[in-house]
Amino acid sequence: MTMASIRKQNLILPALALALAWPAPAHAHLVSTGLGPVYDGIGHWASTLEDIIPVLVLGILAGLRGAAPSRQAMFALPLSWLLGGIVGMLIPTSPELSRPILSAIIAATFLAPGLLALSDLPIPPLAVTSLAATIGLIHGFLDAGGMRGEGATTGVGILQFLGMYVVLFVLMTLLAALVVSLRQPWMRIVARVAGSWIAAAGLLLLGWSLRGVG
Repeated sequence: MTMASIRKQNLILPALALALAWPAPAHAHLVSTGLGPVYDGIGHWASTLEDIIPVLVLGILAGLRGAAPSRQAMFALPLSWLLGGIVGMLIPTSPELSRPILSAIIAATFLAPGLLALSDLPIPPLAVTSLAATIGLIHGFLDAGGMRGEGATTGVGILQFLGMYVVLFVLMTLLAALVVSLRQPWMRIVARVAGSWIAAAGLLLLGWSLRGVG
């Protein structure tokens, strides 16, 4: 593979991630599968890349830091996501987030873990857990936007988040375990490169959001 093709690939992948992850308007409803609220929550992960990408990069970051941070993050992220969703559903009214502000928030959840994964700094396990919990609260709250009111009172929204919780826990467990198992230096470099692509996507998304504000 030539240097020109490598540079071209490094530009294409972040741009593709940015295009796929550009968020829909705030407070959109979760996907409906017709199989019930739990399956709706499971199906959410098949269509919402702005939620999937932070999960992937958090799994990479936790795995790079080792087994202990991975165990903490794989519990902290789903629990905080569920908590953020419940809090979001229970709030009777909230201001609609503008597209630039929503994009900037989501960009930060790409950028922070992506840069940490790229740098491979020896950050303490508590920092990884805190970052995972913060991102979970943010995305859970945003996902709850379309489930306020009826969803909160009937319990449908909570069932949807339980479906999301199961998939989220499995994703974090498998991905972090995969990265922890990487022993060869070049394998860890591949994981860090993946983090750099996600950080680049977050930086592009942040740039577009700031451009929208201006």
